Amino acid sequence: MYHSKISGLGYYVPENVVTNNDLSKIMETNDEWIQERTGIKERRHVIKGDGDTTTTMGVKAAKIAIERAGIDKEDIDFIVFATLSPDYYFPGPGVLVQRDLGMKRTIGALDVRNQCSGFIYALSVADQFIKTGMYKNILIIGSELHSTGLDMTTRGRGVSVIFGDGAGAAVLTREEDLTKGILSTHLHSEGQHAEELSLIAPGMGKRWVTDIIADADPNDESYFPYMNGQFVFKNAVVRFSEVINEGLKANNLDVSDIDMLIPHQANLRIAQFIQQKFGLTDDQVYNNIMKYGNTTAASIPIALTEAWELGKIKSGDTVVLAAFGSGFTWGSAIIKW
Repeated sequence: MYHSKISGLGYYVPENVVTNNDLSKIMETNDEWIQERTGIKERRHVIKGDGDTTTTMGVKAAKIAIERAGIDKEDIDFIVFATLSPDYYFPGPGVLVQRDLGMKRTIGALDVRNQCSGFIYALSVADQFIKTGMYKNILIIGSELHSTGLDMTTRGRGVSVIFGDGAGAAVLTREEDLTKGILSTHLHSEGQHAEELSLIAPGMGKRWVTDIIADADPNDESYFPYMNGQFVFKNAVVRFSEVINEGLKANNLDVSDIDMLIPHQANLRIAQFIQQKFGLTDDQVYNNIMKYGNTTAASIPIALTEAWELGKIKSGDTVVLAAFGSGFTWGSAIIKW
């Protein structure tokens, strides 16, 4: 048996900054209203025609992660791509990354559809492959292009002000020292609440459209994301706490052992609630939702990369990743850096 470790990190966000004041020009909202409820000041949106897609953003993040891992793209044995916003209904973006990176080897590529907890799930899947000795280097990507599918009107402001575009990537590598790397991952789901945070159409179960929204009934909101905000918030703070404690207990760790907590960037108020509940200092938690909004599967790898770049994560640190979101699904990872 082996452990796996994160050997390289990278992220990419579009250059186009969309502030709360920008949104106030196209819908009935304002900076104070958005910040009070979410903590978000701005987010990044792709510019139509610039060529940014879920896949291309993922590739840009992946190139940085691979370079920082000190390996060649041909050393990658497997790809796991987490997203809720793929370029195509099928095939998924995993194979597109294999193509766009120009990989000569016909390696496996897997797509994960677990929304906000997608990166944790992807990390866990990759960790199992490496632990068993099947693969040595696995590329994990979380990438989202939300902006083109949001209801950017007053009707949709409760959801649309939250989300941003971007991608993060990590290279997971075999580690023979069993005291280092990913110590454990913990995954959960509760499908009875699936519709509380969802996008119902387009989908084979509802109906299929060739041109998203263009030919749709303008009053049909099933083409836009729906969120029961208060219900999601109440469940999130409970499940975040549970899954963090589960990870700590599995590794005989205490809250005081946490050097850095990277929560999924869903809402700053959720992150602050968890920080206060666990009695963590500002130096023990990293948030960047203020700058990027909620980038779903990309939020943890983007935040993790930034925290590492800023020197907030050092060798020997105990790092906790935790996420909750649509499904409901939630999970955590305990890492010895």
